[in-house]
Amino acid sequence: MGATSIKAPAIVILSKGALSTAQRIQRLYPDALIYGLADRVEGADRSYTEFGATLRSLYQQDTPIIALCAAGIVIRTLAPLLLEKGAEPPVLAVAEDGSAVVPLLGGLAGVNVMARAIAAGLKTNAAITTSGELRFGTCLLNPPPGYTLGDLELGKRFVSDLLSGETVRIEGEAPWLAKAQLPEDERAQLAIHVGNAEREPSAHELLIYPRNVLVSVDAHIENLVNVVRAALHDSRIALQSLACLLASETVMAASALHVAAQELGVPVRFTSGVSASDRAQRVLPQLLPPITPRDGIAIAVAPQPLDIERIGTGRGRLAVIGLGPGAAEFMIPAVKAELARANDVLGYETYVRMAGPFRADQVLHCTDNREEMQRARHAFELAAQGRSVVVVSSGDPGVFAMAAAVLEALHESDDPRWHAVDLEILPGVSASLATAAQAGAPLGHDFCVMSLSDNLKPWDIIEKRLDLACQADLALAFYNPISRSRPWQLGRALEIVRQHRVPATPVTLGRDIGRPGQTLRVITLGELTPEQVDMRTMVLVGSSLTTRFPRAEGRHWVYTPRWYGIKPAG
Repeated sequence: MGATSIKAPAIVILSKGALSTAQRIQRLYPDALIYGLADRVEGADRSYTEFGATLRSLYQQDTPIIALCAAGIVIRTLAPLLLEKGAEPPVLAVAEDGSAVVPLLGGLAGVNVMARAIAAGLKTNAAITTSGELRFGTCLLNPPPGYTLGDLELGKRFVSDLLSGETVRIEGEAPWLAKAQLPEDERAQLAIHVGNAEREPSAHELLIYPRNVLVSVDAHIENLVNVVRAALHDSRIALQSLACLLASETVMAASALHVAAQELGVPVRFTSGVSASDRAQRVLPQLLPPITPRDGIAIAVAPQPLDIERIGTGRGRLAVIGLGPGAAEFMIPAVKAELARANDVLGYETYVRMAGPFRADQVLHCTDNREEMQRARHAFELAAQGRSVVVVSSGDPGVFAMAAAVLEALHESDDPRWHAVDLEILPGVSASLATAAQAGAPLGHDFCVMSLSDNLKPWDIIEKRLDLACQADLALAFYNPISRSRPWQLGRALEIVRQHRVPATPVTLGRDIGRPGQTLRVITLGELTPEQVDMRTMVLVGSSLTTRFPRAEGRHWVYTPRWYGIKPAG
């Protein structure tokens, strides 16, 4: 692994004094992000407010963690999540001044390799405590990428026997063990066996399987998982050596195929070709025997572990995400994970910048806010190439944002490649809800959300809907209330509202809520004028029941009670 990791680590710091060390570590892992505690650290890539919640969220997303703080803090924070060894990302504690590097978790995920790399970069020593690595210079239970361990529990016993003085012989190609200090003996009873042959587990063997087997399948096969397992068994090939499934690009959206791949724990790749055998030979012309044709399935074995990304194409993914109002802590974990996996990020430039920082290999496609349909079509073109694409909206993508545009573009298209894309809409905290939460609960009962922009709908429709919503005594949330090109609409909208509301009706004005410089004001409908509002202001107008009362620290709480007309007893 060297100074790299399968997934870019998160460098988490609690104080400004740790920033210099964090930046030195970041030079070893250029894709890593530095997380700094808000109000204490300036210059971090991302800020957070709660250390425990941030660390646990990263751990649950399988993100390697480099925490520049005391080891005890990290241990206590992650203790509730430690279910079983072997299912954890690397976690390290590093002294703020870089004088100590302590691997804590993830021995089977390469934490000691990371510890040594970080220690070398900081010119210090890693506190490696794993007996096997100290003795042999490698973790036998953590083979390199492209290989997988057969049985962890048997492996632990195997390493224990080696530590007790047994010798070992190596069967098969294991080039990464060439520099290890193993007690080798060609006549040893213990053996490290590297190969794809199906073998019965034995306490005397450490089985390591190269992922060098590809199974090409037809999507119509029933009980696909059982068929694949049976075909490998008949060919005396271990299931652990299965690297991927291969299928026709015409069935890219077949759900049964993806379900089967998930159950088998491998990705699916796609290519052209009429038969399963033909497809296998297209992507692996250097095949070694066996190639096993049988009723819609063919097995191909390569001489080395397969580079999955070079086999056919993957199913493209398009996620339409909501960033929330702007602050990172208001962004849901699924959105953060989607941004982390993306190849391409599309959106209005202001929103794309809010979604950062980004890795050097991520491509940003920033466009004008009025180019929504072009942006949606471009996103599908990229995803149809097998890329992972994100379309960014502020707030929630389904509220006057990009989700509808993306679905409209798909609805209008007859391109089968677009319809085969894995499309998902991920929600975000809308501006109306973020503003309401700051004020209290002005939308605590039935409410209506309206855009006052007449760019995409006639103004007479807006007036009609607004009048009916006021007649229904709904609380109101106005998006796009005013702009330079639409300076009069808000004034006209207020004229309609005032026909149905008294001047004392509470009005909440939230500007840039969730972003630096946010402001919140609570006034009355009688005090409200268009000059107090701009395009970045959310306007919440109460119903006849909405009320306000003073807060202890000043300003007012605003809420619309859950009861209507008749207040419940008690």
